Amino acid sequence: MATCEIVVREASMCIFRALKWLFETVLWVALYPWKKTATRPESVNYHFTRQCNYQCGFCFHTAKTSFVLPLDDAKRGLLMLKEAGMCKINFSGGEPFIHQKGEYVGELVRYCKEELQLESVTIVSNGSLIKEEWFQKYGRYLDILAISCDSFNEDTNYTIGRRQGNKSHLSTLKPIEGWCRAYRVAFKINTVVNIHNWEEDMSSEILELNPVRWKVFQCLLIGGENVGPDAKRNAESFVILDHQFQSFLKRHQNVKQLVPESNSMMRDSYLILDEYMRFLDCTKGRKDPSKSILDVGVANALKFSGFDEAMFLKRGGKYTWSKRDMKLEW
Repeated sequence: MATCEIVVREASMCIFRALKWLFETVLWVALYPWKKTATRPESVNYHFTRQCNYQCGFCFHTAKTSFVLPLDDAKRGLLMLKEAGMCKINFSGGEPFIHQKGEYVGELVRYCKEELQLESVTIVSNGSLIKEEWFQKYGRYLDILAISCDSFNEDTNYTIGRRQGNKSHLSTLKPIEGWCRAYRVAFKINTVVNIHNWEEDMSSEILELNPVRWKVFQCLLIGGENVGPDAKRNAESFVILDHQFQSFLKRHQNVKQLVPESNSMMRDSYLILDEYMRFLDCTKGRKDPSKSILDVGVANALKFSGFDEAMFLKRGGKYTWSKRDMKLEW
């Protein structure tokens, strides 16, 4: 008799929890349609993992969880995004090559280009875990590979935390640039300008590497990520003033590939999906998640993204992003 009572009690609790989740989801969708007008998710950044092998002090998407969606669920979400109007997907982290040694992101890249036939499929990586074998298997499906490089001085990289043990971060750049040319992937560089590199002149090295784009970001604080009591980083000591950022830009004005992004341009102009496929609203200086698109659909989740489409266009978020249209000399 006692055993039956326990079974009934546990079953009742399971039903209660399921009904509670259903009620909260329906309420979330129904009561707050006014918060943000739905926008077509033309360009999406999917941070499918928060894990990383580097310790960059200013990181604004830190290892708060180790969760990664099962591959089939991630593909289901990407299909939903494509059906909602997505043309470009960028895979980021964390470090996207850390999970399953790059096979997971490789399969997502292949799926998005071959099966979803997206205009552009890109990756942002620190480059330290990429092997030529990955290019041999997946390079044909990738439009752009962006490698993060904040300095051409190893001591500066070490101070920033862009390192794994004593391995040289800079030693990866030239081989990866060569693999990109060999396997017809457009090569891009991302730089975060902060207190440790804002006076550096990177012109000659950037011109030698000759990326299709050089994205230059001003170090950004995000509550709960790199500032605040619940953050895994404290980037306050990395922050620079606007005039310091402008000084860096002026020093590199001869680099035609330079695409600058100040804090005001960057904060709300990206559609960001986290590891659960939730859009992250950064309008309040922190990352407030929507419900997962896998639970409520793209249109409903998008209302809570905080996405500023006008700023996205103003910062040049829409550009020639398919390698097919770049007319590159391989």
